[in-house]
Amino acid sequence: MALEAASAADDTYTQAGTATADRVVAALRHDVVEGRLLPGAPLRDQQLADRFGVSRNTMRDALRLLVAEGLVVSRLHAGSAVRRLQPEDVRDIYTARRVVEGAAVQSSVLAREDRLHAVEVAVTRGEQAMRRRQGTEAGTASLAFHQALVDLADSPRLSAFFATIFAQLRLAFAEMEDEEAFQASWIPRDRLIAEHLLSGRRDAAVVELQRYLDDSEAMVLDVVRSVHRRTIS
Repeated sequence: MALEAASAADDTYTQAGTATADRVVAALRHDVVEGRLLPGAPLRDQQLADRFGVSRNTMRDALRLLVAEGLVVSRLHAGSAVRRLQPEDVRDIYTARRVVEGAAVQSSVLAREDRLHAVEVAVTRGEQAMRRRQGTEAGTASLAFHQALVDLADSPRLSAFFATIFAQLRLAFAEMEDEEAFQASWIPRDRLIAEHLLSGRRDAAVVELQRYLDDSEAMVLDVVRSVHRRTIS
């Protein structure tokens, strides 16, 4: 009985520790998406442990999870830092986006009304941010718009997977010298995709989405390659 009780207590402790690490991961991922954590920023486990009120071991567990998500790098004797994307990361991200976003838009005839409303809310938020000349917020809103497209599939697994993909993409946006100027060309295209989709013109929405992704990939690749050259020179 004592062994069983000890085992149950260990299980409860492990579950609590995992839940705490997951909470920290979600908060730091949110900081990335909101543009508050930039590529190359150091992540000191003791400082972060103090911020979140967790043990240093829990903080290290959270950082390991973020490494697995492709948002953090950890080097021996150098600590952890927010990751800088490489060109191959960008190509892989856009390959995944083409497959999943396109399929979600094409099948959106079956989407729930609240999911469709979320598409409109996200694109409107981006437009409002641009009117306020808030480039970082506009970039975050654009990511939320494309997350809303994926959410049309009503698949928690796909949505969770793409939340990580879009957080990675945010790291590329953060490398832009002028994100407001960059987003100025994309927010209107988000609106065009939304208008096609919400009017039932799904084929037109998919065509516009594919053009959007082709053009966006080329521009993001140029930026990431430029940063990569500077950092290795």
